[in-house]
Amino acid sequence: MELTSNEIKRYKRHLLLPEFGPEGQLKLKKAKVLLVGAGGLGSPSAIYLAAAGVGTLGIIDADKVDYSNLQRQIIHFTDDVGTSKVASAKDKINRLNPEVDVHVYETRLNSSNALDVIKDYDLVIDGTDNFPSRYLINDACIMLKKPFVYGGIYRFEGQCSVFGLSDGPCYRCFFQEPPKANEVPSCAEAGVLGVLPGIIGLLQSNEAIKILTQIGRPLKGRLLLFDALETQFREIKIAKDPSCPMCGKHRTIHELKEYEHICGDPSAIEEISVKNLKELLDQSPDIYILDVREEAEVCVAKLPTSIVKPLSTLETTYHDIPKDKTVYVHCKLGGRSAKAIQFLRAKGYTNLINIAGGINAWAEEIDPGMVKY
Repeated sequence: MELTSNEIKRYKRHLLLPEFGPEGQLKLKKAKVLLVGAGGLGSPSAIYLAAAGVGTLGIIDADKVDYSNLQRQIIHFTDDVGTSKVASAKDKINRLNPEVDVHVYETRLNSSNALDVIKDYDLVIDGTDNFPSRYLINDACIMLKKPFVYGGIYRFEGQCSVFGLSDGPCYRCFFQEPPKANEVPSCAEAGVLGVLPGIIGLLQSNEAIKILTQIGRPLKGRLLLFDALETQFREIKIAKDPSCPMCGKHRTIHELKEYEHICGDPSAIEEISVKNLKELLDQSPDIYILDVREEAEVCVAKLPTSIVKPLSTLETTYHDIPKDKTVYVHCKLGGRSAKAIQFLRAKGYTNLINIAGGINAWAEEIDPGMVKY
């Protein structure tokens, strides 16, 4: 395999690097990288790895492009709203660098397909936004002896590391088991600064290129933390755990396990659909609806009769919520409202019903003119 004249022109700035040169570029051309997720982290990774000349890119994602994605998922454009993310990503990559072979999987990575998909790639980039997927990627990569580059984002903070390298730790050395639901911020409701996934995604791409070309020092055994508000990096050491159930001396995990999606815990909480709620409102407009979103979210979209008490301040504002009425609680998607109900139960409330899907479900099923965010 050699570089074509067009590739020499395209990658000239790489070829001038003495640590990289034609040899490094050829390694990228031969490389196969799987991106799990074509969202905030996957977008910059896909663009820059394609621009860098990675020969084969795989992209797996089951979602479609939504308006709320456009604030940070830069591989998708306004015209792509409603189309599959993998198709949108492939189109941009093909236009950016037609030399890259793009394989798309319009499905969710799960315990039944993970090994079959990952086995054909040299390295995996984690562009997911939930704990179950990270454990699945980690376990599959350890079983197949493939490295994976981890990235995580939350509001103004990001993380990056590399797991699965020889003699290095795996993700379970850091987090042996998934956290409990009430210990996890509600996923899609937390918010994130739009540029943050770009910063972390490019750090992931940098780690991938270093590993594939065997230059530099990868983030093995190191978790890089970034604070966007302070523009500050710091590092945490992650030691390989000899007793790790996945990569330790006495391994106890021998097959892929699919954890439940963790994003709040609505178990044992009564729910009502937005359609049934609309019927109730038509009959009794004075029913008590409690909105536990933050004020900034309420400014975007609000149910006319709802009472706003953000979950973050509910501990000091709940006292005037009536105990002699049924209280219908909602947030954006249902995670925070479930937590609010758990809190109110502890304060002696019994007539509490969660509005399934939150205000987003109302916008989709009842009021299409309402802004979704």
